[in-house]
Amino acid sequence: MTEKSILAYFNSPDQAEEALTRLKSLRIVESSIDRFDGYPGEGSDHIDNPVTGDFPGLGYLTLGGDFSDEDAAILAAASVSASGMSSGGPENRVTGRDILLTVVVEESDHEEALQVVREAGALV
Repeated sequence: MTEKSILAYFNSPDQAEEALTRLKSLRIVESSIDRFDGYPGEGSDHIDNPVTGDFPGLGYLTLGGDFSDEDAAILAAASVSASGMSSGGPENRVTGRDILLTVVVEESDHEEALQVVREAGALV
């Protein structure tokens, strides 16, 4: 049988988990839930003191980005999130849809799966 994939974007991991739970009654071939960000790497989890710490730039320190390209690091440092002057959500966390539910289902279940993820609040 033919398979079809769905990429569904959610505001929270809980929404994606709920949708995946509701999809269990369908024939799922593969599924995953991932968080994505605009910047590469895990970044500054190990820096204790930025005054004495050795860090490569503002984007690394405030955005948690590990940049292999100096130009990308400079561009990231120009972000309002890097400066701390962002009007984002609490603790400057992403307030948009940064959770991706990827589901591969049998073609016969595709339309029903789309309906389930939309009802769970996804942007498809």
